[in-house]
Amino acid sequence: MLCYLEGSEGALDGVLRPGNAGSNTGADQVAAIEAALEQLPASSLEGEVLVRGDSAACVHEVIDFCREGDIRFSVGHDITTPVREAIAAVPEEAWVGAVAQDGVPVAEHPTRPRQAYVSELTELVDLSAWPQGSRLICRRERAHPGAQLSLIDTDGWRHTCFLTDQAGEDIACLDRLHRAHAHVEQRICDSKALGLAKLPFRSFQMNAAWMQLVLAAQDVLAYAKALTLTGDLAKARPQTLRYRLLHQAGRLARSGRRTRLRLARLANSVNWYGRYRSR
Repeated sequence: MLCYLEGSEGALDGVLRPGNAGSNTGADQVAAIEAALEQLPASSLEGEVLVRGDSAACVHEVIDFCREGDIRFSVGHDITTPVREAIAAVPEEAWVGAVAQDGVPVAEHPTRPRQAYVSELTELVDLSAWPQGSRLICRRERAHPGAQLSLIDTDGWRHTCFLTDQAGEDIACLDRLHRAHAHVEQRICDSKALGLAKLPFRSFQMNAAWMQLVLAAQDVLAYAKALTLTGDLAKARPQTLRYRLLHQAGRLARSGRRTRLRLARLANSVNWYGRYRSR
């Protein structure tokens, strides 16, 4: 279970769990969130903090922890029978146009225009089991070719819901903020590329230490990209950086009381790697 900070490619912290652990175990999720919050400076906790997660985080232990710590939450919500009935009861005029991450309406987006709408189900569903101020928001969009639809996804619409306690009348903005959570999928792929795809030891404690080393490597690589790289390399994934930068042959040169690391040109490094693989 991993936690990442918005706006950074580095990892905050994580919790390694047994293979038979459930996805909705609230105690493990609270432990991961606590460990992540401890990595943040005290100054960053003075403002509003938002915890986002998928539907596995929609458990009372996590929501109660956020409410007790004065932390906002935005987590995925399962489409249960009452939620299905609420979606079916939403009038057509209650659906408002969704907004893409760049602020452009989805229907008018220049690269991928499509139909997507957002509506609030708070008044149509019993949310008394959740803390006061909780809101349920639903998004519907035309399913892309090959997408798996459920029973509620009629007429080609795909529905997703999330539970939040954020204020504001612009539900399209709340939907955009929640969907930005999807970038953690790329962060998880990066951690797997750095060694988390396979745990090499039989001992649980040794694998937990291995996970912490992987997360530390992810932090170092993220800060190195932010501080030293520009252009395409500043956006490159670990696999690309490994073959275009980290595996390059280098030479330390000292002159004028300065030490410099001299690397081969990019074209030469690519050719060198190609010869290395051919052998």
